[in-house]
Amino acid sequence: MLKRFSAVMLASIVLLSAFGIQRAGAQTSGDQATEKIRAKVQKMGTGTNAKVEVKLRDNSQLRGYITDSNQDSFTMFDKNSGTNKTISYADTTSVKKSSGAFSTKSLIIIGAVAAGAVVTWLIVKPAFCDGGNVTRGPC
Repeated sequence: MLKRFSAVMLASIVLLSAFGIQRAGAQTSGDQATEKIRAKVQKMGTGTNAKVEVKLRDNSQLRGYITDSNQDSFTMFDKNSGTNKTISYADTTSVKKSSGAFSTKSLIIIGAVAAGAVVTWLIVKPAFCDGGNVTRGPC
């Protein structure tokens, strides 16, 4: 009788551990997205240099800078309304750094193109102008 009871209990424990019990610490994809947004806000910091664009779950967008951040939400100064808004991490879909006029990469490309145009002009102009005697083209 004790052997039969032990066998039934052992079989029940094996079945429950394999199929019936889920991990308690598993996070859903929503929790992971919230953690990513929280980490991004913490990384950006606070103050007038922490300019951000926030997209909310209701498809509205806010622009401004982060004034305060804590574990559940962050406070943002909204440029359009001129007020501080407290936003929950769960209510946001994305937070990105506010883009300026040009990125550093764009400025480097524009500078390289301008330098190339100047160098090309200095090389090509003497070939066309022939010392200033001929007035054709760009002379």
